[in-house]
Amino acid sequence: MKTIQLRRYTLVDGEYDAFVAWWNEWMPRVRPAAGFAIEFAYGIRESNQFVWAVSAPGDADAFGALEAEYLASAARAEAFDGVPQRIAVYDIALVDDIAA
Repeated sequence: MKTIQLRRYTLVDGEYDAFVAWWNEWMPRVRPAAGFAIEFAYGIRESNQFVWAVSAPGDADAFGALEAEYLASAARAEAFDGVPQRIAVYDIALVDDIAA
């Protein structure tokens, strides 16, 4: 069993390229090191959006506990240190895997 979190962002105008470069530098390192798997990541340049998903073994409670550890981690703090706000709107939710 795994829990999947879908993360949909609308980026600040003019920040698409900088956000994607930052994400590619940091997220493939810090999220897996914290116990998550990156399921996918897609950018939609025309609408200034970025959509990605992470998963972790276990149920929603286990995911929440792992997420809390990650949010408080030194690795995450390093990844975000000095980074300007590039996300205008966040839409983050746990999702059901319904693929057959």
